[in-house]
Amino acid sequence: MAHTTLPGFRDFYPEQFAERAYVTRAWREVARRYAFMEYDGPPLESLELYTAKSGDEIVGQLYNFVDKGGREVALRPEMTPTFARMVSARANSLRKPTRWFSIPQLFRYERQQKGRLREHYQLNVDIVGEAGVAADAELVACAIDICRELRLTSNEVVVRVSDRRVMHAYLAALGIPSGAFEVVLAVTDKLARQPRAVSAEKLAAAGLNESQVNAVLDITSATLDTVATAIVATSEPGGEHVEELRRFFEYVGTLVPDGAAWLQFDLSIVRGLAYYTGIVFELFDRSGEFRAICGGGRYDNLLGAIGGAALPALGFGMGDVVLTELLRARKLLPVTEPSVDYWLTADEDVPLTKIMAEAAQLRAQGFSVEYALRHQTPSKQRKSANAAGAHSIIHLTNAATAGSHAR
Repeated sequence: MAHTTLPGFRDFYPEQFAERAYVTRAWREVARRYAFMEYDGPPLESLELYTAKSGDEIVGQLYNFVDKGGREVALRPEMTPTFARMVSARANSLRKPTRWFSIPQLFRYERQQKGRLREHYQLNVDIVGEAGVAADAELVACAIDICRELRLTSNEVVVRVSDRRVMHAYLAALGIPSGAFEVVLAVTDKLARQPRAVSAEKLAAAGLNESQVNAVLDITSATLDTVATAIVATSEPGGEHVEELRRFFEYVGTLVPDGAAWLQFDLSIVRGLAYYTGIVFELFDRSGEFRAICGGGRYDNLLGAIGGAALPALGFGMGDVVLTELLRARKLLPVTEPSVDYWLTADEDVPLTKIMAEAAQLRAQGFSVEYALRHQTPSKQRKSANAAGAHSIIHLTNAATAGSHAR
């Protein structure tokens, strides 16, 4: 009986692994430039760690079970709870701001669809201990520079930015009662995926009048100036958050050479997770062909809720599945071919130990080396060398050693 991978899981043959390695190298290189330090945690955690953050309804999306010690555990579906637990354990001794990143493999038992599997690798980048908007700008600049490292441009990727506090102030300026905010945010989060009539019906059911319904349905076209004017005109609080958002755009434009070209103000970006407290953002391909490439924002209350350390924090996650699909579609993934620095061929009377000694010497110098592991004719060895993509062939004889190029 032939065995296959489980639904939603992947095999990484050398070619696919090379693609994954290409992406993770870019992640690590840019994170290093931004002075983030790498960490990791266990792939198996207490189930309670996830229900404490997301409620019992999260269990339906997890790979969870009772282990042999009778403990309720789950494979990690995200890294933030582990991050919060680890930071809280050493909150007093960590240098602030704390800048960490991780590339965990994550698991979610959910319906497979384009850009979403039941396992994936994800870059998580977080800053803890800084409440100022410069940290938000630093985080988004890091995400943009990762795209630039992978040869994506602002013509292909857009960073859509919003702010939960500005959104609340704008809804209040529209006269929408705070009791309806939760429904409005839920509808806004689905504007691009839900028929306009369905969204309108849900907003009307929440008590919004026709003018308010239309304003919410058209929220994607609202500019920062339009929103600021509405807030000021109604004397609603929130003007300081608008100015903070303006500084954020300025800072990103300073940190990234063409930063302003990547950014788009868009109040429809609310991020489905309720723990976000300030600026939030998502990266999309401009063609709209793929799911979000990356998403994150500020979550100042989460560390205190999960780990007990009341510290301001913000972060983003960037998965490998959508990003790799986008790079493949834009023909930006490297072509991987077999490659060996040296292939050692030898006359049939040369002892295998002599070939091994030569291979060991070259490997000690940092070269990749291959040779036939059993006696073969020189012609067959050369054929193997060419198949392996050897850059050079060194032919050994009992009398002397000579080198020649394979191609």
